[in-house]
Amino acid sequence: MWIYLLLLAVTASVWYVRRKYSFWAERNVPYVQPRFPFGNIQGIGRRMHSSQLMTKFYNELKPSGRPFGGIYFFTNPVALALELDFVKNVLVRDFAYFHDRGVYYNEKDDPISGHLFNIEGAKWTNLRKKLIPTFSSGKMKMMCPTIVSVGGQFRECLERCIEQDGEVEMKELLARFTTDVIGTCAFGIECNSLNDPNAEFLRMGRKVFEVPRGRILKFFFMATFKDFSRRIHIKGTSEEVSQFFFKVVRETIEYREQHNVQRNDFMNLLMQLKNSGQLDDAGEAVGKLSLNEVVAQAFVFFLGGFETSSTTMSYCLHELSLNAEIQQRARQCVLDSVEKHGGLTYDALMDMPYIDQCINESLRKYPPGANLIRQVSQDYTVPGTDVVFHKGMNVMIPVYAIHHDPDYYPDPERYDPDRFGAEASATRKPYTFIPFGEGPRICIAARFGMLEARVGLAVLLMNFSFSRCSKTSVPLVISSRHAVLTPEGGLWLKVEKLKA
Repeated sequence: MWIYLLLLAVTASVWYVRRKYSFWAERNVPYVQPRFPFGNIQGIGRRMHSSQLMTKFYNELKPSGRPFGGIYFFTNPVALALELDFVKNVLVRDFAYFHDRGVYYNEKDDPISGHLFNIEGAKWTNLRKKLIPTFSSGKMKMMCPTIVSVGGQFRECLERCIEQDGEVEMKELLARFTTDVIGTCAFGIECNSLNDPNAEFLRMGRKVFEVPRGRILKFFFMATFKDFSRRIHIKGTSEEVSQFFFKVVRETIEYREQHNVQRNDFMNLLMQLKNSGQLDDAGEAVGKLSLNEVVAQAFVFFLGGFETSSTTMSYCLHELSLNAEIQQRARQCVLDSVEKHGGLTYDALMDMPYIDQCINESLRKYPPGANLIRQVSQDYTVPGTDVVFHKGMNVMIPVYAIHHDPDYYPDPERYDPDRFGAEASATRKPYTFIPFGEGPRICIAARFGMLEARVGLAVLLMNFSFSRCSKTSVPLVISSRHAVLTPEGGLWLKVEKLKA
């Protein structure tokens, strides 16, 4: 009897899995053959980064000429974008159907996860409306002197490093710079990580992004089975990280309110929203933020500024170290703008076109968000087809693959900032460059991230030269253990101080 029941259970399970894995075939959509139990993601976190895997699938499916192909996360079907017009539909035209990222969050058990990047529906719409004024160009100009001041400390730190050894691991040093920038601009706290590589803020940033291999599959599991994960109370953030940020934000707010401290930083803007529901210089009331919401937004602001800006600058320096002529052209751009505007001011930083080209080419070649995910919020019939995406299904936009498609960027592995000159940019196809996403859900802090990268690169190029050393990895190897595109083993360069 038990043997028959076991055989029945096994037969039913096999039928269920085969039925799930027939989704794309039944709809005559080209797809990558899945393998149970992981579907098409079995290599992520062990053998390769998700960007490399999705690029492999993109290159395999694109010759079909279809707007999208099919892959599977575990047993769930996922549409992989292959054509730019389909990308535009998902991100912009039909945004009402693709409102949410489909990222797992759990506000009940893990309140720090309820930040702008994760949350969905009307809650996201209302929160974004509250936060948009905090990232205006006026607010960036207000924070600029603080960032430049940290840049001065960064220069001094690097000078001390090269006195001991001219070969420097720049990825770690840039992470310390961005930690101090974010600590100052978001929390009003002197993190001191440039002087102390074991500073707590820096340690927490590493803890969030350097995840064990098994946790990468856990993240895909949570994103694929969100409701089940919430029912069993899975947290996406470690308890240590959550407690640290709650403690820092709570103590910062209490101190400022007790001592009437006013600072030109992100925390001050969040406090205004918490207490009055509007910013002091904005007449429109947008609604108050709870303490949990304040902590969550400060947390995601820290994450965004910590990792993406530091890796972008790392990759840019790596490419400049291999291209002396481009490096000198970038340096001259900085020097000319600083002379024109009488110092490293906000206006000078906004008037460095070639630096922007270098940053953009780094973002093209090494986009921090290598893939974008959007979740179907209501049944959606793909234009020009009879295929219906059902509510809850995910769509993957392979940013890294699009950025490395030779149809859009000839010789895509070559670093060429002139791809982003005014003339070339004017003729580029839309949606071939989407490092910050696109549409209503584009990264809200992109302006701040670019400002931070400009300051860091300007300070470095004005004072130092960079070249490859014995430890420089060419080509760079991408770590499979990181969600954000990160070089394996760091980024080693030979650094020399320029003569005055």
